[in-house]
Amino acid sequence: MDSVLSILTTAAIIFGVVMLFNFMIFVHELGHFFAARWRGLYVDRFQIWFGRPIWKKTINGVQWGLGWIPAGGFVSLPQMAPMEAIEGSVELPKDLKPVKPLDKIIVAAAGPVASFLLAVLFAVAVWLVGKPDFEMGVTTVGFVAPDSPAAQAGILPGDKIVKVDGRPVTKWAGNMEGVRELIMLGEKDKVTFTIQRPGTPGELDIACGFRIPETEWWQRSGMRQVGLMQAIPCVVGEVLPNSPAAQAGLKAGDSITAVNGVHVWNPSALDVPLKKGEPLMLDVTGKDGAVRQVTVQGRLPENWHNSQDGSLLKGAQPILGVVWDLSAVGRDVTVHPTPWAQIRQSLKWMGDTLAKVVAPGSNVGVEHLSGPVGIANQFYRMFSLDEGWKLALWFSVVLNVNLAILNILPLPVVDGGHVVMNTIELIFRRPLNVKVLEFVQFGFVFLLMGFFLFVTFKDVGEFFGKKPSKLPDPVFRAVTD
Repeated sequence: MDSVLSILTTAAIIFGVVMLFNFMIFVHELGHFFAARWRGLYVDRFQIWFGRPIWKKTINGVQWGLGWIPAGGFVSLPQMAPMEAIEGSVELPKDLKPVKPLDKIIVAAAGPVASFLLAVLFAVAVWLVGKPDFEMGVTTVGFVAPDSPAAQAGILPGDKIVKVDGRPVTKWAGNMEGVRELIMLGEKDKVTFTIQRPGTPGELDIACGFRIPETEWWQRSGMRQVGLMQAIPCVVGEVLPNSPAAQAGLKAGDSITAVNGVHVWNPSALDVPLKKGEPLMLDVTGKDGAVRQVTVQGRLPENWHNSQDGSLLKGAQPILGVVWDLSAVGRDVTVHPTPWAQIRQSLKWMGDTLAKVVAPGSNVGVEHLSGPVGIANQFYRMFSLDEGWKLALWFSVVLNVNLAILNILPLPVVDGGHVVMNTIELIFRRPLNVKVLEFVQFGFVFLLMGFFLFVTFKDVGEFFGKKPSKLPDPVFRAVTD
């Protein structure tokens, strides 16, 4: 019964994602449709998705249809520009009047305007119902991985990071403004941390190298890492039965403050002596405030041995048998950003992302952008969370702002290209050469489809093997760099 319910839930989420995605495309194309009707242009077809229609119906002289290639949609307006490369040939009625360049500009711009207005509508909804957020207001270093660039640079647990490459930070991750994101999006040969060190007056600037994790050829390339984790109290959430921790007397709610006499700032600090097989002398503070010392020796779980020859499985290492309470990583809050704040932030993220893609020193490339599959996966993950529909509303603001801006760019095929072409016609009082337009449109179609296939290939690649770091995701939690 539970498996059936899980399948139905998954199917419902996928259906909801598809419907929401198509709704946003429909509204964008509806802007073109209404503007074309208003300005007297001939509308041949209104189709969601590309390719030969798997469903179609003619209403008031317009063929409405659903294509078989699940990407985008279009309103066939043959008077705008030659679009046979995408929409196929159209036979125009003989009694059509010429269309003025200004009318074509209005129709072309109506799609991005519709997307922007939909973004505002979603933003108003987010403002009213709120958006779940996860605040990570700690910028103190909790763990420095051995032999990592951060360790080689001399960064220590307990150091408080106040700036990354000169930019002040107030949180570890989030909104492309945290320590984690600024490391990943850096453009210089080294990452410069400005820190405050306990017991040391003033601030220190430390130049730190970075590493790019290796990924498979079908995955996106990795992002910059330096080997830092944020400070998290080492609070025991659960003790597994018959584990070394249980035998040593550790209990849920105990706080571990030091290991072998060294203060610990993150549970990962226990992994280093555990891997060496060393006994751990823990300074423990109980729920009642009582302080005690506990000695514990980690051991390998029995199920980490090969059942055939008794050899250790790959990656096996001693454990304590503790599940850590990570509630102190951050706190869940509900925020109510104003519509303008959401629009402004969406525009900033888009501008920052495009700037990183073209920046010569950045490790961010076109491959780190997402296509329809990646966007749908983001929606799926959101809807799978508690109150995920609120996150989906907020993400719809970001997506529609992106849709509006990308479509108004002065590129062939997209709406901005039509605006530019017809502005030129309006100024010089004659249309551009049809043959040249056909060549440019056809060529750009191939480039655009190639781009979509490339990013979709990378989106699908993330489902296989170890997932590499992508552009910082402002929605989901992250505690490492």
